[in-house]
Amino acid sequence: MSDDRDRTSDWRVIPWLLFGLVVLFGGIYAATHYWTADRVPRGTTVQGIEIGGMLPAAADRKLTEGLDGRAAEPLTVGANGERSTLRPTAAGFTVDVAATVARSRVASSWDPRGLWDWFAGGQDVDAVVTVDAASLDRAVASFADRVDEPAVEGAVTFAAGQAVPRYPTRGSVVDRVAAAAAIRRAFLHDTGPTDVVALRTRVAQPVVTKDAVSRAMDDFANPATAARVVVRLRGRGVALQPEDFTPALTMRAVGSELRPVLDGRLVLRALRPRMTALSRAPRNASISLVKGRPKVVPARDGVSFRPRDVTGGFLKVLSSPDRTLVVRSTPVPARVSTADLTRLRITEPVSSFTTHFPYAAYRNVNLPRAAQLLDGTILKPGETFSLNRTLGQRTAANGFTKGYIIADGVFAEDFGGGVSQVATTTFNAAFFAGLRDVEHKAHSFYISRYPVGREATVVWPGVDLRFEDTTPYGVLISASVDKATPHRRGAVHVTMYSTKYWDISTSTSPRYNPRPPRTRHLSGPGCVPNTGYDGFDIDVYRVFRRHGSRHVDHRETMHTAYTAADTVDCS
Repeated sequence: MSDDRDRTSDWRVIPWLLFGLVVLFGGIYAATHYWTADRVPRGTTVQGIEIGGMLPAAADRKLTEGLDGRAAEPLTVGANGERSTLRPTAAGFTVDVAATVARSRVASSWDPRGLWDWFAGGQDVDAVVTVDAASLDRAVASFADRVDEPAVEGAVTFAAGQAVPRYPTRGSVVDRVAAAAAIRRAFLHDTGPTDVVALRTRVAQPVVTKDAVSRAMDDFANPATAARVVVRLRGRGVALQPEDFTPALTMRAVGSELRPVLDGRLVLRALRPRMTALSRAPRNASISLVKGRPKVVPARDGVSFRPRDVTGGFLKVLSSPDRTLVVRSTPVPARVSTADLTRLRITEPVSSFTTHFPYAAYRNVNLPRAAQLLDGTILKPGETFSLNRTLGQRTAANGFTKGYIIADGVFAEDFGGGVSQVATTTFNAAFFAGLRDVEHKAHSFYISRYPVGREATVVWPGVDLRFEDTTPYGVLISASVDKATPHRRGAVHVTMYSTKYWDISTSTSPRYNPRPPRTRHLSGPGCVPNTGYDGFDIDVYRVFRRHGSRHVDHRETMHTAYTAADTVDCS
C-alpha cells in the first residue's frame, strides 16, 4: 500500500514542475524580448560597419564616425578617355544616419519568429542616402560638357568666291541619365582612389547627312559660285563677282537639309559703290549770285533703286541661266525743292557792310575760315540765326588757328582769335537789314576800327551773336574776306539778300559818362606799352520804316557802356 501512495504523490508534482518551467521560460522570453526590442539585430552591418546588438544612439554615433569620412571621399569618373574628380557633397549627396539605423532594426513583436530574426537575421544594410537631383545633374553636365565629342554636322561654307563642303562625322556624348544612376550606385561603395566610375556614352548622330551636303553642293552652292551676277538699272548693268557676294551667303540647316540664306546688308554693301555709276544723287535747290543778284538754282531729283528688289531676288538669280537681276529705278526727291527756295523771295541785296582790319597772320586764317562757314547761310521767316552754331567750336580740326581774343576786357590767346571782326560785320549787316536783335555783346572797351556802339564779340560757347528774321521773306547771307598784308589792311564783307521790307536809318548820341583810364607800370619781356583812352556810354538809335514809306513804324535804342582802356608804361 505504501508504494501506491508514493506513486500518487509523484503525479501531483508533475503539474507544478511544468508550471514552473513555463514561468521560467516565459520570463526568459519576456526578458529577451525587452532586451532586443530597442537594439539592432545581431550581426547587422552598414556598408561594412558592424552595428549589431547596439542601441540606436550607439549605432548612430558609430555610423556617423564611420560614414562621414567615406561620404566625403571624391569619386573618379571617366568617359571618352577623360577623367575628373567629383565631390559627393557638391553633387548633392548626404547620408541620413538616423534613417539608416531605423532601417536596420527589426520591428518589435512577441512573435517568436521576430526574436529568431534578431538573433539569426544579421545582414548588410545599405545606408540611406538622399540626393539633390538638381545638384547631381549639374555635376554630371559639368563633366559631360568637357568631355563630350559632339557630332560634326554637315555644312557648306563660302570663302574667296568658292563653296566648301564639310561632311559630317559621328560624335560620342555622355548619357547624362545613365551617368547620374552610375554615380548614385558608386557612392559609399568600395571605390578606391584609383577606381574609375565609367560613365556610359552614346553615339551622337549628325542631323545633316553626307547625302544632304552633296545635294546642297549640287543644287545650290556650285551653281551659285559658278559665275558673276549682273545687276541692271535703267538699261545699264554692273557686275558682282563670286568673291564679292559669297560673304553674304550661308547655308542653314532646316531639319536634315541645308537651305541657302542671304545677308541682304552684305550684298548691298558690295553693290552700292558700283551702283553709283547707274544711279544719281539728288541735288538740292540752292541760290547762287549771278552778277550780284541772287538766282535760284533748280533742284534735281535723284534716281536710285529699292534694296528689297535686290535682296528679294538675289538667291533666285544665282540659279538662273543668264544670272541677271533687273531692278526698278525709284526717284529720290531733293530735300530742298525749287519751290521751297522760290517761296522765300530772295531777290535782291537789302543790306551790306564792310569792316577793315590790320595785318596779323592768324587773322588771315581765322577770318576767311569764318566767312567760308557763314557764306550761303539761308534764314527762313521766323528763324533765328546763331553765329556760334554756324561756325562751330573754333578748333584746329575746324580750320582755325590760335590768335588773340578779348575776354572780359583781357587779351588772351585762343583758337579763333579775330572772329569778332566777322561778328561785328555780320551784326551791322543784320542791323541795316532790319532783323531783330536777339543777342549781342559789345567788347568791354572800344576798338576804333569798329562802328562805335554797333559792334559785337563772340566767345565759344557762352557769348553769341543771334538775330531773328521777322520779315515775310527769307534771307541769304553772303560773306567774303580780303586778306591783309603788312602794307594793306584787310576787309570783311557781309551782304544780306532778301526782298526789301524795311528802310533803316540810324543815329548816334554823343558820348557821355566819361571814365578816365588808369596808368599801370609794368616790366618784363611780355609787357606791351599802350596809350589809354576814356571809357564812356553811348546810345545808338535804329528807325524802322516800311520800304518806300516815309512813315516811321517804330524805333529802337541800343545802349553800350565801354570800360576805359588803361595806359601801360613798360619803362
